[in-house]
Amino acid sequence: MGTITIKDVAKLCGVGVSTVSRAINNHPDINEETKTKIMKVIKENNYIPNNSARNLKRSNSKMIAVLIKGISNPFFSKMIKVIEEETQERKYSFLLHRVEEREDEIDIALELVKEKKLRGIIFLGGYFTHSEEKLSQLDIPYVLCTVGITGKWSKELCSFVAVDDFKESYKIVDYLCKIGHKRIAIITTSLDDTSIGLIRYKGYLQALRDNNIEPDMKLVRSMKDDIETFTMDNGYVVMKELLESGEDFTAVFAISDSIAIGASKAILNAGKSVPEDYSVAGFDGLDIASYYNPAITTIRQPVDEIAKAAVTILFDVIKKKADHQMCVFPGELIIGQSTKLI
Repeated sequence: MGTITIKDVAKLCGVGVSTVSRAINNHPDINEETKTKIMKVIKENNYIPNNSARNLKRSNSKMIAVLIKGISNPFFSKMIKVIEEETQERKYSFLLHRVEEREDEIDIALELVKEKKLRGIIFLGGYFTHSEEKLSQLDIPYVLCTVGITGKWSKELCSFVAVDDFKESYKIVDYLCKIGHKRIAIITTSLDDTSIGLIRYKGYLQALRDNNIEPDMKLVRSMKDDIETFTMDNGYVVMKELLESGEDFTAVFAISDSIAIGASKAILNAGKSVPEDYSVAGFDGLDIASYYNPAITTIRQPVDEIAKAAVTILFDVIKKKADHQMCVFPGELIIGQSTKLI
C-alpha cells in the first residue's frame, strides 16, 4: 500500500474516521480494545497523522463562523451585527451560515472546519442533544449562544452564554398570575421539541402550579410546522385558531415577541382588543415590541451583552487566556400596555 490516509486506517479497522481521530488524540471516551487495534494498524502501516500541517493551516486562518438555527427570528438580527463587529475588531473574518430546522449543526460545523479552516464557532439558536462523543469531534473552540441544552453537560466541552430561559419564562407568567389571570394560554414550540421553547414551556407550567393553577392542555398551543417558526405569521395563525376554538382564557404568553405581535393582530382582527379582552405577553425585548400598539409586556434579553460575551469568551479560549465558561445573564421584565390587572 502507498501513502495511507486516516480513511484507510478507519476502513482497515472497521470504524469511523472520528473514532480513529479520537484514538490518535488519546480521547478518554474510546474503548481500550478498539484503541489498541487502531494504534496497531497505524504502526503496521506507518501512518503519520498530519497534525502539524493541519495545525499550521489553522493557525494561519483567521475566520470565525456563526451557525444560526432560526434565522427568521428577528431577535438574532442585532446579535449577529454585534458579533460581526466584535469579530472584525479583532481582525478576524466572519462567516454566517444558516442551519435548517432539521439539519445537524455538528455535521455542518465539521464540514466548515474542514473547508474553511475555522478558528472558532458560535452556535446561535436551536438546541443541543448531541452526545459528548459526537461533540468531541469538534476540535476547535466553540460557544453555544442562546441555545437550548438538555441533559447533562460537561463544562469542559464548550462555553455557554444565554439568559436562564426557565427562570425568565417563570417570571413573566408569574407576573400574569399575580395580576389576576388564571386562564393563561401559551404559544410555544411543538411538545416533542427539545429547544428553548420547551424550556420556556416548563417555566410556564411551574409558574402556574406555584400559583395554585392547574395547567389546561387545551390552552397549550404549538406553532405550525408548515410556517416559519418564531414569526408573526405563526403567532397570528395559532391565535386565530385558539380564538375560534371558543376556549376560555384571559391572557396568552407567546414565547417570542414576534409571535406575540402576530397573536395581537389576530385578536384585533377578531373584533377584540388588547388588553381589554385578552392580555398578551412576549419574550425577547425586541424594539418592535415597544413600538407596537399596545406596547408588548415582555422579558428583555441583554442582546449586546450576550453577543459581546460570546465573542470575548471564544477568543479567550482560542488564545488560551481562559477555559470554557458558563455565562448566564438576567432578563428584565418590561411591563407594557398589552397586559392588565383583572
